[in-house]
Amino acid sequence: MGIVNPMHLIFIAAVALIVLGPKRLPDLARSLGNGMREFRESLSETASDDPARPEPVDPPQQLPSGDAPDRRPL
Repeated sequence: MGIVNPMHLIFIAAVALIVLGPKRLPDLARSLGNGMREFRESLSETASDDPARPEPVDPPQQLPSGDAPDRRPL
């Protein structure tokens, strides 16, 4: 169950307008937008600068069949 119907969005906007008033509603929307932008930027910085994330390693090269030991990989 989500906000799929546009009538739900209109209802939520009307309630917010009544509760917050016409002067504070733009400030709230602006601060919410800034907060979302900062959150996305921090997520992208964390993903690119994460020292705990190991770098990809090339898979081991296959030995010729005569030189390979008779073991199955784990």
